[in-house]
Amino acid sequence: MIRRAGPGDAGAVAAIWNHYIRETIVTFLPDEKTEEDVRRAMGADHGFWVAGDPAIGFARCFPFRSGRGYARTAEHTVLLSPGQGGRGLGRALMAALQDDARHRGIHALMAGVSGENAAGLAFHRAIGFHEVARLPRVGWKFDRPHDLLLLQKFL
Repeated sequence: MIRRAGPGDAGAVAAIWNHYIRETIVTFLPDEKTEEDVRRAMGADHGFWVAGDPAIGFARCFPFRSGRGYARTAEHTVLLSPGQGGRGLGRALMAALQDDARHRGIHALMAGVSGENAAGLAFHRAIGFHEVARLPRVGWKFDRPHDLLLLQKFL
């Protein structure tokens, strides 16, 4: 079941996100998310979706850059609880997020994916994203630099 996230999902979403922050280079974020951080992100009303009840995955949309000139471009995050991949949840979350983004007037959706995240790159390519830039060594995590790939999809 894919649904809009609500404040009651903050704990489950934070747990999912924090796994990737602590254990992987899927995200370069160094600091774990609190439930309040997640509630604030949900309240920003850029589109926040969860799979399951309790949530076992989420997708969120947020501004790509500040300023009105970028108002029709957004970035996103999509993460599933460990062991939940390969069942179509990521695709379903992204379908809901993309439909909502189109409705909000978003023209281009961006993905920032670690160059070492082969599964994330394959997933995005499979749902129609194309690599538009490789930024060498711009991310830093686990005491070393990482490449960031920017992928784009026109909605």
